[in-house]
Amino acid sequence: MRRFDPSTETTGETSGAECPYCDGTNTVREHPKGPGLCRSMHFCNDCQEPFQRFE
Repeated sequence: MRRFDPSTETTGETSGAECPYCDGTNTVREHPKGPGLCRSMHFCNDCQEPFQRFE
């Protein structure tokens, strides 16, 4: 079971990003900042894969 990271609270959209692996939208934003300023980290609850999304 994945736990919520309180450092991920933002005022932006936090769910519904499309997973690039399974095309599902049952996703959550794990961290607002990814490796770059224009990317955020998400996790797909359907296929259990983490992914980056360009903002």
